[in-house]
Amino acid sequence: MPGAPSAPIERAAERLLTAARSRTPCPPVRDILPDASAQTAYAVQTLLTREALRNGRRVVGRKIGLTSVAVQQQLGVDQPDFGVLFDDMVVPAGTVIDIGTLLQPKIEAELAFVLGADLDHDDLGAQALRAAIDHVVPALEIVDSRIAGWDITFA
Repeated sequence: MPGAPSAPIERAAERLLTAARSRTPCPPVRDILPDASAQTAYAVQTLLTREALRNGRRVVGRKIGLTSVAVQQQLGVDQPDFGVLFDDMVVPAGTVIDIGTLLQPKIEAELAFVLGADLDHDDLGAQALRAAIDHVVPALEIVDSRIAGWDITFA
């Protein structure tokens, strides 16, 4: 999103940050946002990522969600979504997780692709992606929503 973020984007990001800080789920942000586009959703995500980096968190990976057609249909989208994984999101096997740090946790079985090479070039076709993968491991993802009652959409 070129230029400075709009006031609605900033208000949506602030609502989500406040929910995370207070550990209190908030109403959906769709009432604030100008539209429900992926571009708008990623603009909010960009602000949240910048704030996390300002607070000393470090990006250690990426997350692809909504990879199932059934879940895409449930949320009214036709593509996966993408996010950032921070260093404090990685929890080694056997570690006890303090439930008090979460708002509305659920758990999902996932596959984690550990890369042996960065994907920082223009050729991101299937062959280049496969070549970058070092190995695959089973993982459990704790998904947590800042939005009360998981009343979520793509944006």
